Amino acid sequence: MDFLYKQFEMSRHMFLREVNQTNQGVLDVQPNGFSNNIHWQVGHVLTVTEQFLFGFPNDDSNLPQNYKDLFGNGSSPAAWPDNVPSVDELTEQLQKQLERMKEIPKEKFNEQLPEPFLGAETFGELAALAVVHESNHAGRVNAMKKAIG
Repeated sequence: MDFLYKQFEMSRHMFLREVNQTNQGVLDVQPNGFSNNIHWQVGHVLTVTEQFLFGFPNDDSNLPQNYKDLFGNGSSPAAWPDNVPSVDELTEQLQKQLERMKEIPKEKFNEQLPEPFLGAETFGELAALAVVHESNHAGRVNAMKKAIG
C-alpha cells in the first residue's frame, strides 16, 4: 500500500502546484463553458477527499460543516455567502489533509465498504478513487486557466 500513499502525495503536490501557479486575480473568475471557478475547485477537492477518506460531513472534526454546502457536488460559487474561506486557507487545509492521509493505517485499505460506492468496494479502492478525482480536478484547473487566458 506504500504506492497509494505515494499517489496521494503526487496528486496533491500536482494539484497544489497548479493552484499556486495561478494568478490570484483569476481564482474567482468563472470562465465561459465552466460551471464554477478555480477557488471552488480547490474547496471541492478538499471536501470530496474528506468525504471519501474521513467520513465528512458526519465526522466534521477537520472541516467546517458548511464546506459541503460551499464545495460539495452540485454546489456553485454563484450561491456563496460572503464568508467563504480563502484559497490560501483551503490550500493550507489541503496540506494538512495530506499529512492526515499519510497517517491512515495500511490495514484500513483492505476494509470492505458497507456498500459499493462509485464502483469501489474497499476503502483502498475508494482512496484510489480520491486520487483519480483530485487529478481530474487538477486538469480542470489547468483548463480554466487556459480558458481565462
